[in-house]
Amino acid sequence: MKTKLDSVLLAQKKFIYQYKNMRWARGRCETYLCFVVKRRIGPNSLSFDFGHMRNRTGCHVEVLFLRHLGWLCPGLWDIGPGGVRLCYSVTWFCSWSPCSDCARRLSNLLSQMPNLRLRIFISRLYFCDLEDSREREGLRELKRAGVKLSIMTFKDYFYCWQTFVACNARAFKAWDGLHQNSVRLSRKLYRILMPTETEDLRDAFTLLGL
Repeated sequence: MKTKLDSVLLAQKKFIYQYKNMRWARGRCETYLCFVVKRRIGPNSLSFDFGHMRNRTGCHVEVLFLRHLGWLCPGLWDIGPGGVRLCYSVTWFCSWSPCSDCARRLSNLLSQMPNLRLRIFISRLYFCDLEDSREREGLRELKRAGVKLSIMTFKDYFYCWQTFVACNARAFKAWDGLHQNSVRLSRKLYRILMPTETEDLRDAFTLLGL
């Protein structure tokens, strides 16, 4: 079932422009979020919803998603028979990683909702160059809250192309540098999410030439 939040599929050029994992993404001030929401409704069946959003003036896209959470995940807060809550699995494909404030909001919500699982695939890392940036700590906070964070690879772009883009049966074609930038960003995210003491040891070994 296709959600009506942004009912029109993304145009091909818009998807590539917004999600291109280039090293310097100047001019890309919007954040796009493609999502899939799943809920098991029987032993052999799942409910399935998908769509996309972008940030609005004064509202980051992650907060916008949370505002629609009750509609996207009906019954999420309800207690079923035997005290069992409905369980939802949500997957995001984000053009930028969440800012520190959005990461905090998400972490706080997930700490109260053990029946909600979130996985985030990221095209580019937002303000994560500085070692002590708040955005880096926000990503670590999300990890501690149980969020699975990954950098988008070719297969993720291919899936998004088939699911969220008006591709008109046109095959997804990787842009120059997609794989190299994905590997570089994956290594960077891994270092960000490493425990501090492990990162300190890694830096020490590097200084020693080991």
